[in-house]
Amino acid sequence: MRCYVFPGQGTQKKGMGRSLFGRFPDLCRRADRVLGYSIEKLCLENPERHLSRTEYAQPAIYVVNALHWSAAQEDLPPADFLAGHSLGEYSALFAAGAFDFETGLTLVRRRAELMGRVSGGAMAAVIGVSERLIAQTLKQHDATDVVIANYNAPEQFVLSGSHEELARIKPVFEKVEGVRGFVPVRVSGPFHAPAMAPAAARFRDLLTTVDMGELRTPVISNVTGQPFPPDARQVRELLAEQIAKPVRWTETIRYLRNAGVSVFTELSESKVLTPLIDRITPAPEPTPDPRQDLIDRIKREILQPEIGDEALTFDDDASFRQLGLNSIIYVRLARRAGTTLGIPIKPDVIFQHRSCAALADYLLTRDDITPPAAPETPTEPLRDYQDPRVSALLHDCANGALTVERTIEAIRALV
Repeated sequence: MRCYVFPGQGTQKKGMGRSLFGRFPDLCRRADRVLGYSIEKLCLENPERHLSRTEYAQPAIYVVNALHWSAAQEDLPPADFLAGHSLGEYSALFAAGAFDFETGLTLVRRRAELMGRVSGGAMAAVIGVSERLIAQTLKQHDATDVVIANYNAPEQFVLSGSHEELARIKPVFEKVEGVRGFVPVRVSGPFHAPAMAPAAARFRDLLTTVDMGELRTPVISNVTGQPFPPDARQVRELLAEQIAKPVRWTETIRYLRNAGVSVFTELSESKVLTPLIDRITPAPEPTPDPRQDLIDRIKREILQPEIGDEALTFDDDASFRQLGLNSIIYVRLARRAGTTLGIPIKPDVIFQHRSCAALADYLLTRDDITPPAAPETPTEPLRDYQDPRVSALLHDCANGALTVERTIEAIRALV
């Protein structure tokens, strides 16, 4: 199976689309009417370095992606799936038939204007380490305003935050073992982060006025890493959310690989997505985590029956005190824990280990815990036939003295 992918912002450069403008002049004229300026001149000459500005870069990339799509329709076989990275998602939706070229360009232009108004932030790629190590480093250095904005590959992530915070943590990450680079991204704001929420809200209002057509080819959403749903309302909502939520590119490619895609073709000149895709393999089978399994079991089988569904989202390391538990509840929790786990537990054990994680760590030191019971397969109880005449007929049928049809007739005659 085949998937065509479209890149997003950061791939703009002077000269982009040079070989395609003359090949598709009608599309260029349509772009000029929507934008009010020459898209070809912007891309080939980059007057006043406009391509470095979001409000010009995004429409330029969308148009050049559309040129590549037009060429692919003439030169390449059809795709089974489509996907785009951030801004590239609009190219994928245009190619799938969600909207026409002009509508897509109008949306992109407005999106770029709204995103370009959010100042005071930037983005930087961290290369070489895992998501977990990045999150730990941010937490350890109290970089609470910096978030992971792009999950580009298993060991490539893009951070979004203020200029000051990114500058502060840059030397921190450069000293982390395994980090091969901390590279600024060519964007003008903290995209795909909570700071973009106001822009997302205003863009949502615009999307309500846009008709969405049925997708001819499945498109994978950046927000979910799953195909866009058929409901136009949900498509609009995902496009609005995408501005302020992370791009889950790794999940997108893993979904496509699991769906059977073996050929990925990047429709652009930059080929920035291709090496990322090459590094993304199907997700490995999760390894058992006895500690986390026990924490989940404490929440589900011990806490939830006592305090309700709040237990399921309770932080692993948070104290039970935050739940307002009193001594009576501690006694009940101890009794329920003993019944559930099959071991005697005193209330003071719960009192001394007052978080799900702490209680799990204590329990893991014991080797007498009853494992979770396997779910029982419901079976219909055997019915005991009290009528000796029916039993005799069934016996004769089993021995071959009566056919099935004759046995059924005989039983019916007795009823």
